[in-house]
Amino acid sequence: MNKKKKPFLGMPAPLGYVPGLGRGATGFTTRSDIGPARDANDPVDDRHAPPGKRTVGDQMKKSQAADDDDEDLNDTNYDEFNGYAGSLFSSGPYEKDDEEADAIYAALDKRMDERRKERREQREKEEIEKYRMERPKIQQQFSDLKRKLAEVTEEEWLSIPEVGDARNKRQRNPRYEKLTPVPDSFFAKHLQTGENHTSVDPRQTQFGGLNTPYPGGLNTPYPGAMTPGLMTPGTGELDMRKIGQARNTLMDMRLSQVSDSVSGQTVVDPKGYLTDLNSMIPTHGGDINDIKKARLLLKSVRETNPHHPPAWIASARLEEVTGKLQVARNLIMKGTEMCPKSEDVWLEAARLQPGDTAKAVVAQAVRHLPQSVRIYIRAAELETDIRAKKRVLRKALEHVPNSVRLWKAAVELEEPEDARIMLSRAVECCPTSVELWLALARLETYENARKVLNKARENIPTDRHIWVTAAKLEEANGNTQMVEKIIDRAITSLRANGVEINREQWIQDAEECDKAGSVATCQAVMRAVIGIGIEEEDRKHTWMEDADSCVAHNALECARAIYAYALQVFPSKKSVWLRAAYFEKNHGTRESLEALLQRAVAHCPKAEVLWLMGAKSKWLAGDVPAARSILALAFQANPNSEEIWLAAVKLESENNEYERARRLLAKARSSAPTARVFMKSVKLEWVLGNIEAAQELCEEALKHYEDFPKLWMMKGQIEEQEEQTDKAREAYSQGLKKCPHSTPLWLLLSRLEEKIGQLTRARAILEKSRLKNPKNPGLWLESVRLEYRAGLKNIANTLMAKALQECPSSGVLWSEAIFLEARPQRRTKSVDALKKCEHDPHVLLAVAKLFWSERKITKAREWFHRTVKIDSDLGDAWALFYKFELQHGTEEQREEVRRRCENAEPRHGELWCAVSKDIANWQRKIGEILVLVAARIKNTF
Repeated sequence: MNKKKKPFLGMPAPLGYVPGLGRGATGFTTRSDIGPARDANDPVDDRHAPPGKRTVGDQMKKSQAADDDDEDLNDTNYDEFNGYAGSLFSSGPYEKDDEEADAIYAALDKRMDERRKERREQREKEEIEKYRMERPKIQQQFSDLKRKLAEVTEEEWLSIPEVGDARNKRQRNPRYEKLTPVPDSFFAKHLQTGENHTSVDPRQTQFGGLNTPYPGGLNTPYPGAMTPGLMTPGTGELDMRKIGQARNTLMDMRLSQVSDSVSGQTVVDPKGYLTDLNSMIPTHGGDINDIKKARLLLKSVRETNPHHPPAWIASARLEEVTGKLQVARNLIMKGTEMCPKSEDVWLEAARLQPGDTAKAVVAQAVRHLPQSVRIYIRAAELETDIRAKKRVLRKALEHVPNSVRLWKAAVELEEPEDARIMLSRAVECCPTSVELWLALARLETYENARKVLNKARENIPTDRHIWVTAAKLEEANGNTQMVEKIIDRAITSLRANGVEINREQWIQDAEECDKAGSVATCQAVMRAVIGIGIEEEDRKHTWMEDADSCVAHNALECARAIYAYALQVFPSKKSVWLRAAYFEKNHGTRESLEALLQRAVAHCPKAEVLWLMGAKSKWLAGDVPAARSILALAFQANPNSEEIWLAAVKLESENNEYERARRLLAKARSSAPTARVFMKSVKLEWVLGNIEAAQELCEEALKHYEDFPKLWMMKGQIEEQEEQTDKAREAYSQGLKKCPHSTPLWLLLSRLEEKIGQLTRARAILEKSRLKNPKNPGLWLESVRLEYRAGLKNIANTLMAKALQECPSSGVLWSEAIFLEARPQRRTKSVDALKKCEHDPHVLLAVAKLFWSERKITKAREWFHRTVKIDSDLGDAWALFYKFELQHGTEEQREEVRRRCENAEPRHGELWCAVSKDIANWQRKIGEILVLVAARIKNTF
């Protein structure tokens, strides 16, 4: 049984309560009643008091310390090396030489500490890392378990038992205190009841008090509101009418504050009333006390130093922030009286005042400060009429004729002819302003502009912009031969006047000339300054970086000029020719590329890639004979080059000259036999349908190059095409004995077994391949997909987890792992993938597909762009991008993707290679393959 809780438990004792008095426990006396048994003069023994509060022990210790004089010369305090632990001379005087000695020792200690600081910090860092590895945080220890929470099913989650609530009923269901605003009638009623009546109303005795003839209380002829008692407060000092009046007064004040503004409007917008009330709250985030303190502090500053302008400005801004605009205006006007020569105070006053008043303030400021440019500019800004602005600025120029800012503001308002006249006067008043000289030169005719620029050079011999403008002027008028001379003279003249030639600034000027269309000036500047201030061994590297920078800034002519200059200095450098050729291929015309390549092969005849680029350019333009002649010249320069042989074969086979291609390959096999030449020979016969010839060539090739895996792959694929499964399996198996590290061979054998329904054998082959090729993402991926295709999703997920443990930075695996997850978990998985492989194209492509599946079109397009920019050789990315644009893009966007793909010429990618390497598509162009791959892609992710 639960006993009823006593009501007095937990409550304070009543006043005057003596414990035990009720049961008579008062007849004995304890030691505490009569006091301690010691003499009154004895010291107090408070040994149990806290240290510092004691009297006996502490006094004794102090007296002992005084006697010992803080010196402990005991043998136990002595060390052979360090001496006594304390200072033997601490009792002596501390003189200046002691201080100097201490300072020297301290400096030495600091120096020694700095010498060891880096090593010590490194050691501490290593110790912390080691400690973290040995004792990881709880959060790190449970991170893998947290990830596994994603695998918990809804049924498992719901089956977890709930934790019981051990609190009692009152704690579980607290009754929150309800606060209700009290109406005015409540106050009125209680005022009435609190009155002290000293007399009886005669109307109350007329009908014997309670026996009123009007039983309906509401219909009484003497309503209570008419009794004088309600109008007189009783014990309280509360008058309801005064409360209402005060409320109305406060509202009027707020309305008047809100209605006032800098522009002088006094009409309140009723809809924006609440917004304006919010805007009255101080915006600096401080509370009222801070504002009061700031106000008091600024008042003290103003009174202490009334001629200090920042004090007045700060005071006015504080009042403006707190919503007291009129106070702020009054303060700043007082500031103008106290600091009439301060430009900042006048400008602040003009800012705070409304329109016309601001003009009057500025006029007053001009009288006090007739030389202030900022005040004149402010006066012009306050004018709304153009004529008035011109009038103000011209008046300003009368007082301050040497201000460049005023001249520029005045010229901007004028028509071209008047501006030219004003600028001719401006350069007389301000002969050192480059901007004014150049502006005048732009408005003059060719002859006059030349004279203006010559005068400008005389006045300002140290500015490069005048020389560059002169060169641009000559180029614009067709005198391109003068441009080079002007730039060379500029460098010489500037050096003679002690100006340091800053290479970066000149390159920036050249880029601006390029964007303005002054190509000759841009190239002349580049040629003049490109070699300045660079060490001889750094020239090539620096120039290539400069060219890349110009391309990034879209200054193509600058880049072209850099390459031209570099090729003059390094005519036999193959890498420079290649960079220049790729630049022309991407940004130039076909003619410029072919001209460059013609010069390149003359200087570097052994560079096969330059010959091949030239031949390809001719072939793409449709000029096959010219391509053949280039390859013939390449054969003369490089007689046994495999690349040139294969390029010639490709040229003939692409143009349906199969017999010529066969003859070339036969010649190549006899004069320059390589594994690739044999492979191309086999492929040519295979695609043309000559299976027997292809098989014979393949057998012959395998006698010489049995360790070349592509030959084994072709042999197996030909047998597979002929539906000779056993022979195909045998070919792949023999190939794997010779080439156990060839991933494609393992994949082909596994897929062959899977195709004929031998899942167990396919699984065993992949396990064996992973043992022989550890940490191979391609093999792990195929294992996961094999299980997934077989419908064993759980095993696939387990394998994927193992794969990611073995290959944690494989983008291919992470991209597959994202789509193995259920839809809600994919976003989290993609974040993990990006952390591990931030710049992997496969991961970026997976993220783009993820956004596509969520119908976030703009984000998906952005990630597709990022993917193809990082790896333009990934054909799958281009195909998915094209498919995406087919569904969600415009015709222009589709064509743009197709054009960029054709320029990039991708060669890799799982989906891409499946189509491009199919012998049925051997003659298809990049654009056609792109369309075919995109058609195969299904939106099943």
